Amino acid sequence: MGASSDFVPAKNGTAAAKPKAGVRPLDKAIITYYPNFAGNTIYGVCFIILLFMQLFFGIHKKTWTYMSAVCLGIFGEIVGYGGRLMLNNNPFDMNNFLVYLVPLTVAPALLTGGIYLCLSRVIVAVGADYSRIKPKMYTYIFVGCDLLSLVLQSIGGAIASMARNTSSRDLGVHIMIAGLISQIISMIIFFALWGDFAFRVRKAKSAGNLTGQAPLYESLRADPSFRWFQWSLFVATLLIFIRSVYRVAELWGGFQSHLANDEVTFMIFEGPMIIVAVMMMTAFHPGRIFDDLWIPAGKGYRFFKHGDTGSTDKIELIERNY
Repeated sequence: MGASSDFVPAKNGTAAAKPKAGVRPLDKAIITYYPNFAGNTIYGVCFIILLFMQLFFGIHKKTWTYMSAVCLGIFGEIVGYGGRLMLNNNPFDMNNFLVYLVPLTVAPALLTGGIYLCLSRVIVAVGADYSRIKPKMYTYIFVGCDLLSLVLQSIGGAIASMARNTSSRDLGVHIMIAGLISQIISMIIFFALWGDFAFRVRKAKSAGNLTGQAPLYESLRADPSFRWFQWSLFVATLLIFIRSVYRVAELWGGFQSHLANDEVTFMIFEGPMIIVAVMMMTAFHPGRIFDDLWIPAGKGYRFFKHGDTGSTDKIELIERNY
């Protein structure tokens, strides 16, 4: 008995189990393929491992806010791939589809929130005088943009999950797309400000006029891992950006579009992009790089000042710069 008697091709060219007599044909399902069980399981396991690693570093290094944002994002990825495994069992169930769609759409916005927390500290350490805006404003502005994106995507997901007809479901998808587009726009602005900061620092350094660097972070700036940390942030942000553009294109044509039903494209531009991004954020965890300087950098502290009594060092904040 040949393999052709057991399988029929899905729309995207992958093999799909032939429906039994009386079972709805696959082209009537929400997505017209059975998500690959092995591939989606591997992605889910990768995120589970990364979640435990992030929890370990976050608790050990006490990077509570960063840990919360990143771990919530990773948890969303785990739930989303669980939803894809549920779709492998039953691609006709809308609940299974939404368990996959909503968490995987929303989760990367939480990851970029962690990246924004890191860049504000990088700017404090490298030289806030070369930034167009105050370091803390990176967190306020871009985390705020992330929250807007999350709200839109969550509202869209809620509408889609409660929809009883196609028009309501499409409205939910359109709101989710609006949330994704707002995330892409904020990331473009983020890249522009980050690039401008890097250019101004490089220009000052080339001119031999690199001044105003906080003495507190001198050893950090001299550590090669700090440079790799900055590159890891860039790579992670770029990968999340590419994934977000893909996600907009996927949802733009609706659930029945070719791109929304092409699992090969999904398995390239969704899972691996976020897995590698989180790997970068884990291998170069900010708690490991900044160590005891993570909290001072988050508050904009520039240097240690010895107190008048005792030998305990105090940290002084320069309000006019930060």
